[in-house]
Amino acid sequence: MSTPDAPQQSDLRATLDERSAGRRRFGFIAGGIAAAGLLAAGVVFAASALGGNTAGAEGAAAPEDTPSEPLTVRIATSQDSDFQTAIAEVAREKGLIVEWVNLSDWVLPNTELAAGSVDANAFQHILYLSNFNVQNDESLTPVFSTVITQWGIFSATLDSLDELEAGARIAIPDDPSNGGRALFILEAAGLLEIADDSGEFPTLDDVTSNPLNLELVAIQATTIPQQFDDPSLSAVVVGTAYFDPSQNITSDDALYLDNSLDEANLPYINVIATRDENKDDPAWEILREAYADPRVAEALQIESAGATTLVQVPTDTLRSKLADLEELARANL
Repeated sequence: MSTPDAPQQSDLRATLDERSAGRRRFGFIAGGIAAAGLLAAGVVFAASALGGNTAGAEGAAAPEDTPSEPLTVRIATSQDSDFQTAIAEVAREKGLIVEWVNLSDWVLPNTELAAGSVDANAFQHILYLSNFNVQNDESLTPVFSTVITQWGIFSATLDSLDELEAGARIAIPDDPSNGGRALFILEAAGLLEIADDSGEFPTLDDVTSNPLNLELVAIQATTIPQQFDDPSLSAVVVGTAYFDPSQNITSDDALYLDNSLDEANLPYINVIATRDENKDDPAWEILREAYADPRVAEALQIESAGATTLVQVPTDTLRSKLADLEELARANL
């Protein structure tokens, strides 16, 4: 993906929000309100009985295991949202102060974490993390799972994939992990065929059949929603939650949707990631409890209209899959 020049260290601004792979079978838990909309799709998963402190008023009694002195963590991300606000508010009740450091793209949250400018980041799935680690000789590691975002094929002009004409142009992400996910979605939709040995990082070279001779245009994933109305594009492949709320585009508008909770989508589970030497910090268990709070699930449901779902995957499973994906990424260098 294209990357703007990295800001100087002093330019980083932390804002404390107190206002409003070979694919292995796996199981994961989708939590609370955010998962409700996906149950009807026939997804097989266990509904979580979410825990956490449900006291909502300021000054409510703290749980017995709340540290006597609040911990503070600085977490890099690539956006500012009410979902983050809810996490910070619940975490504060539990004795953890979360400072969100909102950076401008999908590279800086990892480079700043590796440099020690922040304690963790919260923006990426483990497939993207594996590619970063291999390309940069780093060992960033997940501490727990957070969400998964539903992806699909969207068009400003078409009502059905059957209306795609020969030679139509379709935008896909330009980074290896998300670009590969887009190719898998196009294959699942019956538009392409991809070589069986392409692994988790298929490229355009792995397309073995393209009956409509579609032109796949690789652009930065974060900018794809802004290209949605480009008259030169017949469709885009992107996460539903990437669209700005002002665009009024939801999963109902997709020409094709992937099943985000399908067992094959483990590589696309988002995580809190940190440096390997920091993975046992007690702050992470408090933050994990904050993510499991029903108020956080509600904030995510409202913000994403069900396009993004809280999930709980064992940390050992995440790290094992990350190691597998890193091995594949090295093979592709």
